[in-house]
Amino acid sequence: MAFFRAFLNSPVGPKTTHFWGPMANWGFVIAGMMDSRKPPDAISGNMTAVLCVYSLLCMRFAWMVRPRNHLLLACHVSNESVQLYQLSRWLKHQRYLPQKEDNVSY
Repeated sequence: MAFFRAFLNSPVGPKTTHFWGPMANWGFVIAGMMDSRKPPDAISGNMTAVLCVYSLLCMRFAWMVRPRNHLLLACHVSNESVQLYQLSRWLKHQRYLPQKEDNVSY
């Protein structure tokens, strides 16, 4: 019980925005994971790039803010990975990145 009470009253506990902000941001990660099932032509390259920059900036903020917000950092590291995967899918679809060739002729 003492552990729960300490967490409840901590500077990054559920009574603060340091807790609820990251919890809301996990929606970006879940949406990105759900979008990985969609075809690459449904991906917006501009929006995905903006989300990558947004997550990079928020990762720096989460590391520099006092008290350090590890929950926000974990959320944006996860979002950065998902969005970079989506961006690579979009780039391959737009033929900016080389694709593996399935048919090899000798």
